[in-house]
Formats: sequence, C-alpha cells, structure tokens
Amino acid sequence: MRNLIRRLAGRRQEPRFTSVPAPLRPWHIRERHFNVRRRGLDPVEIRAFLHQVADELTVAQTALAAVQEENVRIKNALRAWQSAQSANRRHR
Repeated sequence: MRNLIRRLAGRRQEPRFTSVPAPLRPWHIRERHFNVRRRGLDPVEIRAFLHQVADELTVAQTALAAVQEENVRIKNALRAWQSAQSANRRHR
C-alpha cells in the first residue's frame, strides 16, 4: 500500500533521465482507443476492462488525496502544539 501511495504521490527515489509522462488519470484510460485488427481482441472486453481500471484508479487517487489532507491537518496541529509548548516554557 505504501508503494502505491508513493507512486501516486509522484515521489521518485532515483532521478530519472527519461522524460516522465503526465500522471495517468481515469479519463485517459476511459478515452483510450486501440486499432481494431482482424482476429484482434474483443473491443467490448477491452472497454469494460479499461473502465474497471479507471474506476480503481479513481478510488486510489481519492484515497491518496484524503491521506494528504489528513497529513496536512496533523502537521498543522503538531506545529500549533509545539508553538504552545514553546510559549509555555518561555513563561516559566
């Protein structure tokens, strides 16, 4: 789960020298079209799969946004607490 969150957050552990594509969004997946060829894959199955992947990506991105908001809230609460503790120590 941590690896998924790191990937979605865009953190990179090593610098990459290749161009990084824009983050994949659910509508990119839903709007993706493939060339149809004889004896190819069933287009209906492909569309259904792409919609399923897009839905799961939406859930993951929503969860990531919620975690990031909670992280900001906790950091702000910690800063406020540290400031209050610092002020209490100065007045002793």
